[in-house]
Amino acid sequence: MARKAEVTRKTLETDIEIALDLDGTGSSSVDTGVGFFNHMLTLFAKHGLFDISVRARGDLDVDAHHTVEDTGICLGKAFADALGGKQGIQRYGSVQVPMDEALASVVVDISGRPFLVFNAPPALSAGRTGDFDVELVEEFFRAFATNAGITLHINVLYGRNVHHMVEAIFKGAGRAMSMATRVSPGIQGVLSTKGLL
Repeated sequence: MARKAEVTRKTLETDIEIALDLDGTGSSSVDTGVGFFNHMLTLFAKHGLFDISVRARGDLDVDAHHTVEDTGICLGKAFADALGGKQGIQRYGSVQVPMDEALASVVVDISGRPFLVFNAPPALSAGRTGDFDVELVEEFFRAFATNAGITLHINVLYGRNVHHMVEAIFKGAGRAMSMATRVSPGIQGVLSTKGLL
């Protein structure tokens, strides 16, 4: 069964179309109007081996907040839709990813219980890298976790360069989601004593 999804969302602030294939090769086509964000989503797809197409138009004349958050909403919904009943998936993923001096830990549980823990140095709560407000990293992952129905823990253990820290997070998120969404032949139904996720 193909584990694919397409999600569209149109509001007065954004117009977003996303296509996702969980069993891809890491190819992506990303156009959000925000260069650094495009780069991060491309890394997420490549390191997660997901095929992703993202087209987003938003009120960038205001700022990138609505575009980034609504893209997180749509990508989260796409994962939830593509996973369906979650039969056979490994459910958990955990990685540590370095990017030069920065190290990020990303842990995911495809649990049906949306929750985000985001711990990062103060540098990721203000400032910019390129044309991107780095405080939007947490906003993106909150929207993503909520709409994917996952528990997501992101911890930047250390780092100095903001670009490196954010890059480690997105690569780590791709790898952790790849692990958690993989189907294991030894798992019958879903990996839960409740019988559902």
